[in-house]
Amino acid sequence: MNVFNAIKRHSEKAGLPPGSIVYTERKKLENPIFRIMDYDKKTIIEKKLTKIEEAFPFKESKRVTWLDITGLHESNVIGRIGEVFELHPLIQEDIVSTGKRPSFADFNSYLFIVLKMLNFDSRTGEIASEHVSLIVGKDYIISFQESDSAAFDSVRERIRDAKWTVRKSGSDYLAYVLIDAIIDNYFKVLEKLGDKMGDLEEELDDNPTQDTLTSINDLKRELIFLRKSIWPLRELINKMQKSESRIIKKQTKVYLSDLYDHVIQAMDTVESFRDLAGSMLDVYMSSVSNRLNEIMKVLTILSTIFIPLTFVSGIYGMNFEFMPEIHWKYGYLFVWGVFIAMALVMIYYFKKKEWI
Repeated sequence: MNVFNAIKRHSEKAGLPPGSIVYTERKKLENPIFRIMDYDKKTIIEKKLTKIEEAFPFKESKRVTWLDITGLHESNVIGRIGEVFELHPLIQEDIVSTGKRPSFADFNSYLFIVLKMLNFDSRTGEIASEHVSLIVGKDYIISFQESDSAAFDSVRERIRDAKWTVRKSGSDYLAYVLIDAIIDNYFKVLEKLGDKMGDLEEELDDNPTQDTLTSINDLKRELIFLRKSIWPLRELINKMQKSESRIIKKQTKVYLSDLYDHVIQAMDTVESFRDLAGSMLDVYMSSVSNRLNEIMKVLTILSTIFIPLTFVSGIYGMNFEFMPEIHWKYGYLFVWGVFIAMALVMIYYFKKKEWI
């Protein structure tokens, strides 16, 4: 999520030729996971494969085939898929380039879609991002994920049940369903983020500390990252709607229009949260300023009270020989009485003016 880390990762590929398949992130799985679902409205074949070569015969299937690849660290797997499905070398590079922003590209025989899967880590209270790529062909989809996310579990359940539209539709509709699952996950993240902001607001009202300021700044960074992940989806879906590719059917574009509305709603929520985070920062600064003013007021009042007392004690500390009160029996008590009386009069005056 840190922009500087993204730049560093990109710099690690400096000097390599275009199309180099280099995954610069930390490996999230020991071994890649290969899942395949091959279906039409009557039949379904679902398998978990041990090696990628087992998926290649399904390329000739007359049904819709969904090949899901989890784990991007083995470049030879990406290379073999690119070779069999005739993917452009730059596409193979972008599949493992986690810093790439969400985008859509039409390569005639297939579509290439890049998205960001977002999840809220309840242990750290931070947003975790995952790079997701989709290759959409005439009757197949290849999805690439960094880790084994649960976001697509609901899609698999719908495919298993023949009553859902996905079983009666093509690869373009499956692409819509997968994108919709990712966007639905954004709203779960936004809900968790809203709860986090609610806790911060309560903390601001009760007793804001330096940790509160750190949390607000972290929140603002997360919202910037969210905006960066969601904003390009408007253009992505808009391009899909306007695409003249034969892969995207007319009836699917109706669903894409609904998807566009969801993105706008998510984006509006992010913008509202950004405004609220800015207001929270203003409230924090105002609270700190008010607290400082209260401290300064107390110190000023104390100083004001002690100034005349210091003046009187200074007079009697000059050690002149002929001072009338020096040899008076009750002089010491008298001066203390003057001190107390002056302090009480000033406190009364400050209260009357409502300064304290």
